[in-house]
Amino acid sequence: MFTGLIQEVGLVTNISHLNDAAKIEFECKLILDDLAVGDSVSVNGACLTVTSLTSKNFTVDVMIKTLELTSLGKLLKNQSVNLELAMAVSDRFGGHLVQGHVDGIGVILDKTVKDEWTILTVKIPKNLSKYAVAQGSICLDGVSLTIGEISGDQVSVWLIPTTLDKTNLGGKQIGDILNIEVDLLAKYVEKILLAKDEHAQ
Repeated sequence: MFTGLIQEVGLVTNISHLNDAAKIEFECKLILDDLAVGDSVSVNGACLTVTSLTSKNFTVDVMIKTLELTSLGKLLKNQSVNLELAMAVSDRFGGHLVQGHVDGIGVILDKTVKDEWTILTVKIPKNLSKYAVAQGSICLDGVSLTIGEISGDQVSVWLIPTTLDKTNLGGKQIGDILNIEVDLLAKYVEKILLAKDEHAQ
């Protein structure tokens, strides 16, 4: 489980494509002291398991399904990624509940840069738009954000300078893709209501 508060922006240093998987190596500094082989780490919002570790980088194995369903299959060498370690029980809970289970891929339709913030408008898959509500939570590339506006399958988020500096979202441009994870609580509420309707019938 994660909170969507990015701890470090890492760098893709190597990608080895296999028949039905890929080995991806990331260079980072801040999270390595707390990282061990077998640990879960969120990479652009996707929960992955560390398979090897050095003093400068860590490696993960990414299965074909994850490559197909997330933006990880399109990662390139030297590309920046958002990194977050799994939350500890004693951590402050500053974001929202994030599983690291990517629900779909969105694309940036517009980027408006203001003096105090930047607005990103993202088109999300239509089947996910029902989980998006104004002032509700959404996870973009692993970053916990509050939805400012919604129009159909488009959501807009306001990014403050700290978010732009501490994550890879500041470098994103129109046309770039993002991993999307909708609010876990919204999915549970939907399931409960559907089950209630089925029981009533």
